[in-house]
Parts: sequence; C-alpha cells; structure tokens
Amino acid sequence: MSHDEGQAGSADVLARLGAFSERDEWSAKGWCRIERSLDLIGTRSAMLVVRELFYGGTKFDELTRRTGLSEAVVAGRLKQLYADGIVDRRPYQEAGKRTRDEYVLTERGRELFPIIVALVQWGELLGDDHRTGVELVHRDCEAPLSAHVRCARGHDVPLDQAAVRLKDEAYVTAMRSRSRGSR
Repeated sequence: MSHDEGQAGSADVLARLGAFSERDEWSAKGWCRIERSLDLIGTRSAMLVVRELFYGGTKFDELTRRTGLSEAVVAGRLKQLYADGIVDRRPYQEAGKRTRDEYVLTERGRELFPIIVALVQWGELLGDDHRTGVELVHRDCEAPLSAHVRCARGHDVPLDQAAVRLKDEAYVTAMRSRSRGSR
C-alpha cells in the first residue's frame, strides 16, 4: 500500500492526521491504547469469563462450567481480572460450607459493555446459524442492542469520516527526538 492509500480519502482505513501520518518514523509499541486493552482482556479465556460475568455468573464453579475452561485457566483469568480492577471479590457462604469468594464486575469491568455489544453485533455477520446463541436486547422494549461510534459532540461517525491522531503530538515528537538522541 502506498503512503497515499492509507490517508484521508480512503474509506477503508482511518485517515491519519498530523505527525501520525508519518507512521514509519515511530512505533506505537508499549503505549497504544488498543495494545494496553488487549493486555488486560485480550485472551479468549478472559473474554469468556467476562461474558459469563455479564450474563450473571458469580461463582467460580459456575464460571468454569459455563465457559468450558479448566479450573486453572479460570482461576488465572480471575486473578488477572481482579489485579487489573475489572472484577471484585465478595465473600459468600452457603449453609454448612466454608466461606468462598464470588466475582462481580467493577465499574471498570462494566465499562466493557459496549465492547460486548459490539462483539455480539459483529458475530451476527459471521454467517452461521443466527437462530442459535444469544441476543442482547433493551429490557424495556426488547429491541436488539447495537454498538455505534459517536464523537463527543454526539455525531454518528462512519469509518470514512473517522481519523486517527496523536493525543499530545508535541510530547510524542519530543519523546521520539529524545530516543533518537540516545542511540
């Protein structure tokens, strides 16, 4: 792909603005928000555990059974999700049994809701049997949910109107210059 093909005017990719248009000059490795998000929830097993928490699962054995993952994997994901502030633990005790922890989404975890909606919506496009699986709906009117991209001013933004830029171009440019000087 030529330099111009990835720029404004192509409806297939985000338009690159400012210093971001010079992608070969620097790397996003280590500071990209997508990369950071995937560090927290980017594994299939983490997303399956999060899915079950959204579906109302709270107990370890329930999460293990409903995800189809091993106890070791679920324990590892819950430990990671807890450390990252996505789930919290609450003690509970059933009659005649020892106290255990149940798991609930924190506010940070509940902020994943639009991602869950978007994944379900995208999954509908995969062409398999659409009569199976679940559907996310509005509780009041039972209409299906959908994810939309909007700017902070409330405009719906399709891909051909979206762009990507550096949040703090001066800072990133200074950091890039500093790293070049240390070589």
